[in-house]
Amino acid sequence: MKNCVYDVNEKPPIREWIPFSLQHVFAMFGSTILVPLLCGMNVATALFTAGLGTILYIIITQFKVPAFLGSSFAFIPALIAAGSMGMGYLMTGVIASGLMYCIVALIVRKSGTDWISKVLPPVVIGSVIVCIGMSLAPTAVDMAMNLNGSYSLVAFSIAIVTLVAMLVTNLCFKGFVGSVPVLIGLIVGYLFTLIMGWIFPAYHLIDFTAVKETAWFGLPKMYAPKFNLGIILTFVIVSFSTICEHIGDTMTISKIIGKECYKDPGLHRTLLGDGCATILAGIFGGPCNTTYGENVGTLALSKVYSVWVVFGAACCSVFLSFFPKFAALISTVPTAVLGGISLMLFGSIASSGLRTIVDAGIDYSNKRNLAISSVIMVAGIGGLAFQVALGSNLTLALEGVALATILGILMNLLLPKEKSLDK
Repeated sequence: MKNCVYDVNEKPPIREWIPFSLQHVFAMFGSTILVPLLCGMNVATALFTAGLGTILYIIITQFKVPAFLGSSFAFIPALIAAGSMGMGYLMTGVIASGLMYCIVALIVRKSGTDWISKVLPPVVIGSVIVCIGMSLAPTAVDMAMNLNGSYSLVAFSIAIVTLVAMLVTNLCFKGFVGSVPVLIGLIVGYLFTLIMGWIFPAYHLIDFTAVKETAWFGLPKMYAPKFNLGIILTFVIVSFSTICEHIGDTMTISKIIGKECYKDPGLHRTLLGDGCATILAGIFGGPCNTTYGENVGTLALSKVYSVWVVFGAACCSVFLSFFPKFAALISTVPTAVLGGISLMLFGSIASSGLRTIVDAGIDYSNKRNLAISSVIMVAGIGGLAFQVALGSNLTLALEGVALATILGILMNLLLPKEKSLDK
């Protein structure tokens, strides 16, 4: 693979391997622990199942797809509703969503992958990838400039310092240093916040109290599953939208690393890997897993595509789940630092979509291409939603990138071929 530091199957030397893996840990950590915090679940369990699920995913995909799986935000409403009834019911729902992935994987395996190029041409794929990156933009901006829901110049300055450190590292350095912009940006942003906090009280955002009070060693909590048909149906319905997102994420990774992952090892294997990782999470009482945009952005930015680096990050996640004090230390990283990092990471994903469109030579003087991209981008970035109440506690919902993907597929299949606007 050209223009990359390490290709998918290459192993970096250990002195580089560890920092590369730590980049992915820092990239995923905030989002992975946020889901269990919002849903009243155990954070250590979420880290454990994210790491173990990623390892399982990598094995199932034959060490060919460098994707990290973390807690899925799409299932938050379902997780909260199920959790209010008890962790056992929540576990059953998570397992059911994973089984749905496995069923779809079996269908895809039987049907082959020839349909992918017809259903998902570059104009659809590229537009969806842009949506994936841009739909995350509000999250990055919010983290970069707000504190406790209000605008903060302190947060903004921290985010800008972090972003500048990343840009300088990425553009001005070569070799190993140039390949760890996320890690360098995080360290610079953290130290800047720490030093300024000592000088100016407004910058005092890092609190080590939780680190001092947290135990050195602990084990993830275990629960017994309980059956509820309504909860199972809810999780299965939500999984249809995340399956669409999975296809988009797989396409994104494929374009970044320059390999058609949906053909080799195959979309059926990536779906199976995601499904089995989620089933595993359910067994241990963790949230549903999904491929993470933060880690996809890290791939694009660092040019380190090695699946062994992601494997190392997964091992770190499992390790941290048994040592709460280390997890607590990482959780002290200010949100503004993560916001500065995300400004570039999420933008890298969107840029990969633009590159897909440019490389494919998509002609936007063609009304058909223009219409497809326009609808996908507005629906995906704007968060267009389709919701149907199926009962008092059951709603079918497709929104954002998932709905945009479906609309793009339908438009591509149904719209007649058009000539250029000037003809």
